[in-house]
Amino acid sequence: MRGKIIKSIAGFYEVHTGEDIYRCRARGVFRALGVKPLVGDDVEIEVTDTVSVPMEGNVVRLYPRRNELVRPNVANVDQALLIFAITHPAPSYNMLDRFLITMHQKELPAVLCFNKQDLATEEEIRELRETYESCGCKVLFVSVLSPETLGGLREILRGKTTVLTGPSGVGKSTLINTICPGARMETGELSRKISRGKNTTRHVELLAGEEDTYLVDTPGFTSLYLMNMEAQDLRHYYSEFDEYEGKCRFDGCVHLREPGCAVRAALEEGKISRIRYKNYSELFEELKNRKPDYSSKKSGMRSKT
Repeated sequence: MRGKIIKSIAGFYEVHTGEDIYRCRARGVFRALGVKPLVGDDVEIEVTDTVSVPMEGNVVRLYPRRNELVRPNVANVDQALLIFAITHPAPSYNMLDRFLITMHQKELPAVLCFNKQDLATEEEIRELRETYESCGCKVLFVSVLSPETLGGLREILRGKTTVLTGPSGVGKSTLINTICPGARMETGELSRKISRGKNTTRHVELLAGEEDTYLVDTPGFTSLYLMNMEAQDLRHYYSEFDEYEGKCRFDGCVHLREPGCAVRAALEEGKISRIRYKNYSELFEELKNRKPDYSSKKSGMRSKT
């Protein structure tokens, strides 16, 4: 019987077969081969007990992985959904760009979803749409209080395995519960003092939605460091700079203080978002001044061929 691992706890794997869930052990052959089943793996199981609740079985085969994401450690991911609130709390543009860059590093398509549309002004929505659609992002605006806003989101998620991520306090768990009612995700209270939610996600788990649709909830973040990147390479992660590449006076221009910079000229003409350019400048300085960490290990998406 074929299924997908949706949870891994203490050596047991919960395998979703479409209608049923089996609690499984992995055969010893995987340990001998140095292979560990992961959440998201497509597997074959043999059923050993149909009386217990949940029913039980053994994982006897792992099907080839399309990819593997290290943080969170999950296999066969199709895309990332980055969830931010439009307001309460207001989005951190710097953090948002860090998420987009990290997803780019992991070669994972990203969709940007702004929650709490019901609390936003038309001006706030317009600014966010113009800023992030101009850099090639798919941008959605939703509210759990307005079910009609969720149709586009459901369509994007349908038939895919999607990693959900974003800072705490943006209504991520509430949104998951609305889209995937069987999830029953614990929702954190929003701190009135600091407008930041308590992180309520404690482990990696696939949440089954519609047929062949899975959501991977991940812990909220309060900071996100860019790894394995040199400052001069940052410009390649800002797609709105691409059309000006090669048009600057100097080769290797990093678009900050160099004379004859085509990107800065486009910025002055309003062709490039000042929000995005400000983030780029701040992140460039951070990367330029960061001391090398020789102990850090490379992480991200690993493609399987």
